[in-house]
Amino acid sequence: MATEQRTGDWYGTDEAVSRVRGQAFKALCLGATLLALLAVFVLLMYVVVDAFQPLSADFGWLLTFGATVVLPVLGAAGYYYTKDTRAGETAAIALGLPFVSLLLTSGVFITFEHIVSVYRWLAILVALIVAGTVVYAHSRARPTADLERLLVVVAVPVLALYLIPRVILSLPVLPTESIALFVSFVLPVAVVAGWFVRRQRENDRDGVTAAVMTLIAAAIGVVAAPIVGIAPFVWMLLVAVTAVPLGLYVESVVRRGVGVSGLAFPLLVVGGIVAAIFVTDALAFAGPNSWLDWSFLTSAPSRNPQDAGFYPPLVGSVMMLLVIIVSAFPVGVGAAIYLEEYAPERGRWGRLVDLIEVNIGNLAGVPSVVYGVLGLALFIRWGSLGSGTALVGGFTVGLLILPIVIISSQEAIRAVPDSMRRASYGMGATKWQTTRNVVLPEALPGIMTGNILAMGRAIGETAPLLIIGAPAVVRLAPASFTSKFSAMPRQIYTWSSEIDPAFRHGVLAAGVVTLLVVLLLMNGAAIIIRNKYQRRD
Repeated sequence: MATEQRTGDWYGTDEAVSRVRGQAFKALCLGATLLALLAVFVLLMYVVVDAFQPLSADFGWLLTFGATVVLPVLGAAGYYYTKDTRAGETAAIALGLPFVSLLLTSGVFITFEHIVSVYRWLAILVALIVAGTVVYAHSRARPTADLERLLVVVAVPVLALYLIPRVILSLPVLPTESIALFVSFVLPVAVVAGWFVRRQRENDRDGVTAAVMTLIAAAIGVVAAPIVGIAPFVWMLLVAVTAVPLGLYVESVVRRGVGVSGLAFPLLVVGGIVAAIFVTDALAFAGPNSWLDWSFLTSAPSRNPQDAGFYPPLVGSVMMLLVIIVSAFPVGVGAAIYLEEYAPERGRWGRLVDLIEVNIGNLAGVPSVVYGVLGLALFIRWGSLGSGTALVGGFTVGLLILPIVIISSQEAIRAVPDSMRRASYGMGATKWQTTRNVVLPEALPGIMTGNILAMGRAIGETAPLLIIGAPAVVRLAPASFTSKFSAMPRQIYTWSSEIDPAFRHGVLAAGVVTLLVVLLLMNGAAIIIRNKYQRRD
């Protein structure tokens, strides 16, 4: 009887399968999704309006930008969505890539300006080249001396990194910063660009041409940079970090011949903005009194909301991310490789490995404030590294994202088909050779995606920084990893407690938008990497 009732619930009077419950469930899920998206959109628009103050602009200014930028962008987006989705994907990447590249350029500039001078970077690069040459020469001269090779691999880089930078930095005469940057940074980027083009086109001449063009474009900055009002140092960074990736992407799209029309979308946006600026200046339309402008990004915090800036927290966030990249990511990826490829699966040690993996999963759900307390006890009380420094902040937040890095890397390694491993073993490869040459190259896109998302989690954390004593306000960018620092979320939290409403509704909103842009760019890069390699598979 009960079975007949349950069956009757799914069938109508005409014995046809009833779809009412399925349709109702589908509508409920769609409504919940739309409600969540609408709530997030309203919240973001509220913050964006506070940051940019669009209603403070003249109506003519709004009308001009709407006619020259918004309407053409909406029309092009509608065309790409309905007529040519591949061109739409190209348009999205071509529009977002310059922003990502400019963000990376800013990070490199901050690194050379506040963390590692270009001369020290040149010395480190020379030391690494010398060490690599010595190790390679020894492996060629004594290919069977395994113990000697191990000693050479460990000792030579350490000695080179200790001695050579001291010798170079003590020279009485050093090249200019622009020349040092050209040799130590632009030249390696040009080599990588040439190698990439050669690999894609399978033509040595094209690779050499790409490398030479990169060097010429950077060298032109010596003459062209003062004309456009920037330093040659900045020009070279823009060429190496912004122009080269953009040029390589455009070349790859044109070479494939798919979605080429999407390359016109950034030109449409830029052309509309330039036209709008020209028209508004000619007609003397006043723009919005935006809190988020270039002065905000390049100034220090201030008691006056009109003069408040975000530059020291930006530098602090970059330094914290560098510590995380150096400390947490190698440990997390290495742990994932061991757990997936080398850890025993049976016996007493296998049960211990299972216990470790369960605890790693549990640690991923521990509140961030607990990691702050752990960092306070481990690095400040026991390690005596000092409170509120970029080093301690990076280590503490690195512990926070370490379980995420391990789990995401494990999933990427686990996704590599076992048939590829067996084929490698069948060719006579060892376990290490299979891991290095087969597993890691296949899992690298997934590992990169997980690490980028983990960085997005790290850059938005506030509670651990409060526990380790990060200052509420830092008016000077940290000069070293052991200096006091403040990160973007820490500064935003400070502004939220200010009495002046201009801080809470204007300056705070500008900081939130800046942080959100960085997070969205990171997540967008992870999505693009994932989709690209999934399509290739």
